[in-house]
Amino acid sequence: MLYYIGIDVGGTKCAVVRGSEAGMVTAKVRFATTTPEETLQAIYDTALRLMEEGKAIGEVPVAIGVSCGSPMDSGRGIIKEPPNLPGWKDIPITQELTARTGLPAYLCNDANACALAEWRFGAGRGTRNMVFCTFGTGFGAGLILDGKLYAGTNDNAGEIGHIRLDAEGPMGYYKEGSVEGFCSGGGLRKLGQRYALRAIQKGISPAYCPTINHLDQITALSLANAAHADPPDPTALAVWEECGRRLGYAMAILVDLLNPERIVLGSIYARSADLLAETMNRVMQEECLAPNLAVCEVVPAELTETVGDIAALTVAIEGLRNTAGG
Repeated sequence: MLYYIGIDVGGTKCAVVRGSEAGMVTAKVRFATTTPEETLQAIYDTALRLMEEGKAIGEVPVAIGVSCGSPMDSGRGIIKEPPNLPGWKDIPITQELTARTGLPAYLCNDANACALAEWRFGAGRGTRNMVFCTFGTGFGAGLILDGKLYAGTNDNAGEIGHIRLDAEGPMGYYKEGSVEGFCSGGGLRKLGQRYALRAIQKGISPAYCPTINHLDQITALSLANAAHADPPDPTALAVWEECGRRLGYAMAILVDLLNPERIVLGSIYARSADLLAETMNRVMQEECLAPNLAVCEVVPAELTETVGDIAALTVAIEGLRNTAGG
């Protein structure tokens, strides 16, 4: 049986997996991200170990995929010191992997890798034009246009999180009032703090932040718990209402600019769609061109907890397929 190696490089943890062309993970090793030298050595050693274990049971390795944050040069396989990987400057990771394993190796921006995974194996199956939005720590997008990944001139296509929606909104992606400032884990935290402070100043104690001393403890999860309580906390509901409204504007931009069949929203939306979808859909009805909205649906991601592993595998699968002209 043919198999692939996937490498998911994160700021705190890395994973190396072995899996099939159907996106099935058959082996996985996780370890902490430490210094660039230690982590890269662990990646190389683990990839070789999983290959040897695969060969021992008659499997044949064919390609390696690496999913990592930008900036990068995916064509040349070079990691260019992403914000969550300080010191990882100009790392020729695919060249090094090929030299050590003899296999072709491919590098992809993590949002693009997740888009490929959702397109092949998740909520985007069967589409030719699909957008995947991360909606987690940050808010980025991977674009599948006309049946293939569109990464842009320098791997930065789809950075909708950087678009400003309001001059005075929360800071996200180095810009006040950006999509990421309203629609991300950090954005929800900042919105929650703003709304809580206003409420406390009016003599109201929100369930998720009863005093000023609790402001630093606010998270997207605590806001969701407060909104789902019985009865729901009105201040938490107001936070989710604003997040949903801003999300609707962001989705309207994607719908009218790219005319996709489907937009897949990950992480926070996949867990909290009941708090966001109604407001988001209302704004989209108001903002989108009707013919464009009529052919597009917004759905939660399917590959939630396993998306990083499958994304890295999909980079290998798609990379080899494209190299072979398939």
